[in-house]
Amino acid sequence: MLIPAPTPVAVPVTAPARVLTVAGSDSGGGAGIQADLKTMTAFGVHGMSVLTAVTAQNSLGVQGAWELPAEAVRAQYRAVVDDIGVQAVKTGMLSSAALVDTVAGLLAGTDAPVVVDPVGVSKHGDPLLAAEALDSVRTRLLPVATVATPNLDEVAQLTGATITDEAGMRRAADAVLGFGPRWVVIKGGHLPGDPVDLLTDGDREHWLRAPRHDNRHTHGTGCTLASAIACGLALGHDVPTAVRNAKEYVTGAIAAGFPLGAGIGPVDHGWRARGV
Repeated sequence: MLIPAPTPVAVPVTAPARVLTVAGSDSGGGAGIQADLKTMTAFGVHGMSVLTAVTAQNSLGVQGAWELPAEAVRAQYRAVVDDIGVQAVKTGMLSSAALVDTVAGLLAGTDAPVVVDPVGVSKHGDPLLAAEALDSVRTRLLPVATVATPNLDEVAQLTGATITDEAGMRRAADAVLGFGPRWVVIKGGHLPGDPVDLLTDGDREHWLRAPRHDNRHTHGTGCTLASAIACGLALGHDVPTAVRNAKEYVTGAIAAGFPLGAGIGPVDHGWRARGV
């Protein structure tokens, strides 16, 4: 006797947390939009993107960059946010004052935490932000940030200060907080010794330390950290927890970074899945 197959039971499907990256494309796949989306997959969230620029980029550097019109950036953003919604937004390469102003205005009207990576130069030293856009970053973009994540080169661009030690990192944090973000992560990886980052809101300080790995393949670290923080915030973590988890993830990704091409290879966004 044939036994009828059981009737399939519909299982309600819940969408994962949604994170939006507003950034440029890295054709080599190590940084920018590509790094952001890989990080979001690693954290189990649904990644979405607003493309701000296209770069011709590989392990040796940026060979060219083409900015998208502000109306194209605005249309992408509205299409995603108005229909799908977001639990967090991360910004990366915004190469001009027009784009910074456009994105800052969009973020101001969005009820979600914002992680601002104030991208100024690439890993290879290529400029990615016009000098005339710095004032817009200070006065328009940083005031809408839940967390800002400048490295020491970006601190120098924004504040004029050259940081050489941990005491300088504290002064840099105060200066950046003066522009309006609720929290700042001053990334001290360019200092000698084991890398240390400072997370603070002006009252509470968290010094995040990690071993320095003997691996030159670190392309995409800044994008990856900011995206990982945004993922944590979208998942409901408070800022210190999100930043600590992001730091742990990036440290593992740096340790597993691999060579590509003739220059600096990327961090490994899939290191956890591969059991590295």
